[in-house]
Amino acid sequence: MNNELYFYNTYTHQKELFQPLNPPFVGLYVCGPTVYGEPHLGHARSAISFDILYRYLKHLGYKVRYVRNITDVGHLENDADEGEDKIAKKARLEQLEPMEVAQFYTDAYHFAMDKLHVLRPSIEPRATGHILEQIKMIQKIQQNGFAYEVNGSVYFDIQAYKKKYRYGELSGRLDSEENLAISRELEGIQEKKHPEDFALWKKANPEHIMRWDSPWGEGFPGWHIECSAMSTKYLGSPFDIHGGGLDLIFPHHEAEIAQTNACECLENPLNQAKYWLHCNMITVNGKKMGKSLGNFITLNEFFSGSHPMLTQPYSPTTIRFFILQAHYRSTLDFSNEALQAAEKALIRLLQGIQKLDTLKYAGKSSFTAQEIESQLYQAMNDDLNTAKVIAELFQVIDKIHAVDLKQETLTQTEALAIKELLNNWLENILGIVPENRSNEQLEEIMQILIELRNEARAQKNYALSDAIRDKLQAVQITLRDTPEGTIWVNGKI
Repeated sequence: MNNELYFYNTYTHQKELFQPLNPPFVGLYVCGPTVYGEPHLGHARSAISFDILYRYLKHLGYKVRYVRNITDVGHLENDADEGEDKIAKKARLEQLEPMEVAQFYTDAYHFAMDKLHVLRPSIEPRATGHILEQIKMIQKIQQNGFAYEVNGSVYFDIQAYKKKYRYGELSGRLDSEENLAISRELEGIQEKKHPEDFALWKKANPEHIMRWDSPWGEGFPGWHIECSAMSTKYLGSPFDIHGGGLDLIFPHHEAEIAQTNACECLENPLNQAKYWLHCNMITVNGKKMGKSLGNFITLNEFFSGSHPMLTQPYSPTTIRFFILQAHYRSTLDFSNEALQAAEKALIRLLQGIQKLDTLKYAGKSSFTAQEIESQLYQAMNDDLNTAKVIAELFQVIDKIHAVDLKQETLTQTEALAIKELLNNWLENILGIVPENRSNEQLEEIMQILIELRNEARAQKNYALSDAIRDKLQAVQITLRDTPEGTIWVNGKI
């Protein structure tokens, strides 16, 4: 079986065969959340996309060190070099210590990700826990001639960097005029030698709450330096894979590459990571979903159905399945209709797998688990194409139904092998884990409720049968009446 894995590398703008630097070990760094608000669907897409990468690499036998940071300082409003820290602003508005805000929303992020069955990373460093590393890196960049100090702030010198290296290769923004157009949107260019320059360390104004001592006076690190410092601390330089959202390519990831090169100051440029992977955005009516645009829906609102844009609650499993139905590099547009369609599709998929237990088996099989597995690997090895994987799973479900119609055949042995294969891919690789797979007691309770509902329907007590169905739906357990009987599906984790 061909298990050559290909990624689309943002840096080279093409698909490349994955060849880790030091197999079987793989170093993976992903930009995590800035913890100043409730996690939303955009956070879920990034986390789930790289959770799939983490799961699949481990499935292929790699030993993965997965590092995902927590940004709890230095990320200023509008991604600028001036203004108020996002966490400090939230702390001021809520009259809390900044670390209270950071801890509260870190916990909220973890809670939501756990419900979505996102595996925890190997290491989850915080920016505030690595101030010393950031200061040392800034000092080295300054000593190498790629940074300058102005009034207690330190800026990266893009023009000095360009004399030795190329700036803009990751984003394709090699034209200074294009970079300047972006830089003009970011406030705080008064102290800079050049508008393209960005802050490595900022002097703390008297009202600024979060501050640390440094060789340049009291201040705080810029946003970009934390990821350069923490990724190289835990993964070395270079490492295998750097991931994040598409919106981070410029300026954040471009700045990371420049900082790492400026720190190492090698004769030949050093790409911080061998492969750069970026997931696309969640959109609402064609616009990016995010806090800054005010059009986001928190994950808790999805779970409870409490947002005005939602017509019902959606289980974490449904949300995960909805996200995986699109390739990670494609735009995913939110709508109630799309989520409802995902819910129905997931129910059909789970029902199809359950049907494998009730088929009339034959003496030979017209399709096999090995054939199915080959197609699944082919889809996944093509840049983690979960959309194609799910399409292949539905092809299998169609074949299972065809067996029921005597258009295809399966032996009992092959049916068991297919069921084991599908469950393994759903649960261990795609992370689709309905609770009914692991809770035998819940299964017994549900069978009792289904029997009571069937008795009520037989007695034409439709008020009671509907009440049982509706009360279960309220706690996100769905009953589906099929020709083979009533099936229940629970997406709660």
